[in-house]
Amino acid sequence: MRLYQWDGYATRFQAQVVRAWSEERGHYAVLSQTLFYPESGGQPADTGVLRGEFGEVRVLHVYEEEKAFGDVVHVLSHPVPEGAQVEGEIDWERRFRHMQRHTAQHILSQALLRAGGYHTISVSPDSAVCTVDLEEEPEEDKLRQAEALANFAVYADYPVEAFWVTEEELAQYPLRRPPKVQGQVRLVRIGDFDLAACGGTHLKTSAQAGPIKVLKWERYKGGGRVYFVAGWEALEDYHAKHALLSRLALGFSTNPLGVEKPIQKLQEELYTLKGENQALKEALVEALLPRALEERALLVPASVLGELAKRLLSWSDKTFFLLSPEGRFALLGPKRMEVLEGLKALGAKGGGKEVVQGALPKEKVAEALDPKRVS
Repeated sequence: MRLYQWDGYATRFQAQVVRAWSEERGHYAVLSQTLFYPESGGQPADTGVLRGEFGEVRVLHVYEEEKAFGDVVHVLSHPVPEGAQVEGEIDWERRFRHMQRHTAQHILSQALLRAGGYHTISVSPDSAVCTVDLEEEPEEDKLRQAEALANFAVYADYPVEAFWVTEEELAQYPLRRPPKVQGQVRLVRIGDFDLAACGGTHLKTSAQAGPIKVLKWERYKGGGRVYFVAGWEALEDYHAKHALLSRLALGFSTNPLGVEKPIQKLQEELYTLKGENQALKEALVEALLPRALEERALLVPASVLGELAKRLLSWSDKTFFLLSPEGRFALLGPKRMEVLEGLKALGAKGGGKEVVQGALPKEKVAEALDPKRVS
């Protein structure tokens, strides 16, 4: 019996171990009844503990042998004896977060349908940032309307109830989308706002799902994917972002909502400096080129090592050895592999085709920079 379908807020239960077995991959048990939700429909499985005369074992994962109606299998940290009486306890904080995500998803899916005619085709509530995949590509203003509508549904404090109907009775109910199971079908109703077939765990009221915050959306498989957070995880997301903004604001001597302007100014200055830096590097390469052609073994700044090597490639009849003070080097020309073999005696490592690049210990730089290597 799946107790979680009748009371999503219960945390402890009594049961008997009906089946128990161990394999190379782990230990497993099927109970006479369970509160542990098996991973299904995108909702993660519950975790927790089983206690009995054998002591206490962790429930690491839970899955269905057969979707919707098969046995619920508990994956355990240690084996339990078949026939044993157990007390199970779920990790409540984990369960409550899952219920917040799940109920919030139902609310948001209905809000997306009402605001923009967007149909949910799949969901993924397996992390704090959940996703809803839509058949249609959404528009930004419709998404904001849907977010507002979802939160109005939260503030309305609708009761959330689950009940069973037969397959023949389904036609009497205006479901948001057709069910994926047959026979007895479990429906979840959120006041007069939403009605959908669902076997998962849910909150008692819509208010407990809030706030619901849409983070972003993207085009996905011809439709759209909407990212959102809800409940405690939405508050945690807000707290983290507010703390980050506050730290940035302190550095710019402004308020959290005023950081955009100084950051834009800083970006503009950075782009200017990048341009100036690139121009200086190009000028340095031009200045070093005659010396490199003459000496062929040359100490150069690491920042221009690669660009100078590219410029020297046209002199394919000569071998060049460019070395930076930090130990980075570039070798090119007909004897480049011979030079590399000699540098390996100093601890150098590197490779490549037209240009061999690598590094050697910094303390070996002076010893390595010997013009005879490329003569």
